[in-house]
Amino acid sequence: MGVAATTRHCIFCEIVHGAGEASICYQDDRAIAFMDIQPVNAGHVLIVPREHFETLSDVPHALAMHLFDVALRLGPVVRKLSGSPDLNVVVNSGEAAGQDVFHHHVHLIPRRPDDGFDVPLPFSGSQMPDRTLLDAMAARIIGELHDPVKRTSREQPASLGA
Repeated sequence: MGVAATTRHCIFCEIVHGAGEASICYQDDRAIAFMDIQPVNAGHVLIVPREHFETLSDVPHALAMHLFDVALRLGPVVRKLSGSPDLNVVVNSGEAAGQDVFHHHVHLIPRRPDDGFDVPLPFSGSQMPDRTLLDAMAARIIGELHDPVKRTSREQPASLGA
């Protein structure tokens, strides 16, 4: 069991281990993908690591990249077969972010004009902060990324022009 193993019931673990019902469309030794049972549109796919990790922050870097690679491979196929011109790739990480199954997963959501689903960005409730606040947060992020004391094995050095 992976980092942040939980005592909660996990339907995705059941699916991974063959005990849950699912319409599987992809699988390999690290990931499984299946059709969402409450799809936004026909063709809505979930990509799940075989090992249980609750949120994105728990997933090892290499596995997160593998899941994204699977999404990149499945995306064009989902768009073609669903007849949808566009696609959302969505990760809800944590309860406040809308995650309701606490086994990390990636949504591939085929999109059609006027399908009624909305991920409104920019968020209508936000206001653009003063540029100095944006610059200050950017500087803090760069500082955290380049702090050799705080860097973990999961983080990769970044060249952000700092």
